Amino acid sequence: MTIMQEEGGPRPSPLSSEWPVKATDQLEMLIGLVRSKAIRPLQLVARAIVFGIIVAAMGAVLLVVVAIGTVRVLNIYAFPGREWASLALVGGIFFVAGLFLWTLRRSGRKQA
Repeated sequence: MTIMQEEGGPRPSPLSSEWPVKATDQLEMLIGLVRSKAIRPLQLVARAIVFGIIVAAMGAVLLVVVAIGTVRVLNIYAFPGREWASLALVGGIFFVAGLFLWTLRRSGRKQA
């Protein structure tokens, strides 16, 4: 549907066939804006949480394996035949590390 201009050439109607393309472009821009402002940060937070859990689990497994290996090495080389000494040494190391971490904690109550 065209309207004739004064010069005699056809002029596109406001209801031309371009409106679906413009509407689609506007909708795509709106969806992109919502994705960049709302969904993308949520994805980053979820990804950080998942990777944090994976790293924490791997760290815990590594700590257990190192502790077991240390006890076995101490049983063989440092205290042969006296497993209690190896366990006491490794337990003491963990105890001291725990005490250190306990001093770094923050209390939920205000100090008077």
